[in-house]
Amino acid sequence: MQMTVVIATVFAAICFAVAINGFVSLGDVADPAQRADGRGFALFWAFLGGVALAFALLGRWLLKTDKPDAGR
Repeated sequence: MQMTVVIATVFAAICFAVAINGFVSLGDVADPAQRADGRGFALFWAFLGGVALAFALLGRWLLKTDKPDAGR
């Protein structure tokens, strides 16, 4: 479970980096259609980062609330 939290955190960081790069590079695009497509691309990567972050937080919460040998 700890490895899942680490991998999800790294994946979230990568996704957010791609999203930030996408949002920053929108200023260079003059065509409105390309700008909309780029914004959608960046929002998609931000969404993926949010999902990965949610799974990392869920995993961290499960690790904290795990009771070893509960009822066994």
